Amino acid sequence: MKSSRFYYLLILIGSVCIAGAQKPGDREAVLVGAGDIAVCKSPGDELTAVILDQIPGAVFTAGDNAYPAGSPVDFSNCYEASWGRHKARTRPSVGNHEYMTPGAAGYFAYFGKQAGPAGLGYYSYDLADWHIVVINSMLEHINPIAQEKWLASDLAAHPTQCTLAYWHYPRFSSGGHGNHPQMQRVWEILYQHGADVVISGHDHVYERFAPQTPDGVADPKRGIREFVVGTGGARLRKFRTLAANSEMRNNTAFGVLKMTLKPDSYTWEFITVPNVVLDSGGDTCH
Repeated sequence: MKSSRFYYLLILIGSVCIAGAQKPGDREAVLVGAGDIAVCKSPGDELTAVILDQIPGAVFTAGDNAYPAGSPVDFSNCYEASWGRHKARTRPSVGNHEYMTPGAAGYFAYFGKQAGPAGLGYYSYDLADWHIVVINSMLEHINPIAQEKWLASDLAAHPTQCTLAYWHYPRFSSGGHGNHPQMQRVWEILYQHGADVVISGHDHVYERFAPQTPDGVADPKRGIREFVVGTGGARLRKFRTLAANSEMRNNTAFGVLKMTLKPDSYTWEFITVPNVVLDSGGDTCH
């Protein structure tokens, strides 16, 4: 009898060990969104909001949420009528149009605590096994040194395997606004801490870059992959000069970027109206 019980106990322990040997954090999360979104006279934001209706998960915005000036009226009349129905699951970032209202007051009032500490425009959160950082790229309106110190401290305090950041002004872009060198220092801090993905808006196009350094040198091992997703609803614009390491571009369709975040990797889909996947792929985290 004792031997039978012992044998059963061994089986039970073995089963627990096998279950425990499964990949830790064996789960995934979805982060989906775009920038340059709500224009009352454009149907684009209503179309992309319909795509969001069909995708569960957290929603990000890459700035310029409500045109023309990010005022309370702009958010109430333009954003609320489309992407506003996803407000409860949205973690936004601020753009230059929001600051056409002094202090981006309309933006901070509309999103409240979901936009992080009032007036700063930068914050972080965790999504499944990923650490997500939201940056304020409107450096003329904040203390950029304070943001850089916060970013370095935040990343040091969250040494996850996978890190994603998003904000409005792209460090690299083939669109009409082009590269934004003022974001290089933020890229350097992210690069030093092994960040994997950066998402921006501002140029009303979709563009995907190969992993690269803060100086724009291809780096498949440690580089950060950037997406420009200014396709949330504002009028699409032309490309200007092809940037180095640009892998895919589109300026003919409104759409959202869906990131599926896994414990040690990610996949992406650029989904356009009506639910057409124009770009997709995947990569592992550093």
